[in-house]
Amino acid sequence: MNNENLKNKYSGKFIVLDGPDGCGKTTQVKLLAQWLNEQGVSTECFRDPGDTAIGEKIRQILLNPEHIAMSTAAEVLLYMAARAQLWEEKIAPALTQKKCAILDRWLSSTCAYQGYAGGFGINQVIQLATDSLKMPWPDLTIILDVDLETSANRLQDKPDRMEAKSREYHQKVREGFLKLARRQKNFLVVDATGDIETVQKKILQLISEVGFT
Repeated sequence: MNNENLKNKYSGKFIVLDGPDGCGKTTQVKLLAQWLNEQGVSTECFRDPGDTAIGEKIRQILLNPEHIAMSTAAEVLLYMAARAQLWEEKIAPALTQKKCAILDRWLSSTCAYQGYAGGFGINQVIQLATDSLKMPWPDLTIILDVDLETSANRLQDKPDRMEAKSREYHQKVREGFLKLARRQKNFLVVDATGDIETVQKKILQLISEVGFT
């Protein structure tokens, strides 16, 4: 596919990379954006929650290990609030300008973490998002799938509040992502247990083949 075709295909598209902690999504978001920019596709990257003044404060609250009393319902609502602000301030303007917006996490995370692993309910999360967000689902979601051992080996820093949850919780998170990918359209799953370059090649191959509907 030549550069002009790529530009036409990805301009104004909303793409999310998501998956369990340690899956490498933050690195792959940067690499994908770099590649698209090199192909002439104007691209912006954002992280969820975060990238707005309000979103960064919510992120600090959510990930602070001291906040062990936080309920799953509170988590859901805080994530959704940060997401709504990010949409209004950053994502919507980028898409209006026909830029490709690439997100490090989005609604799929809340479905897997709080909805499935936390017991809030995937359907309940989706309903809340439908009521709260102008575009709950992106044009494409890529789930980077890793096992618990790989995930643990990649997380070297002191864990945040979500990372510090139990092994059983994180196993359910992985199951939640895979369950969601099977039921939702415009989802792709990539085996992310390999090295950075190998995973990037898989992602680039998939997005070059995908057709947006």
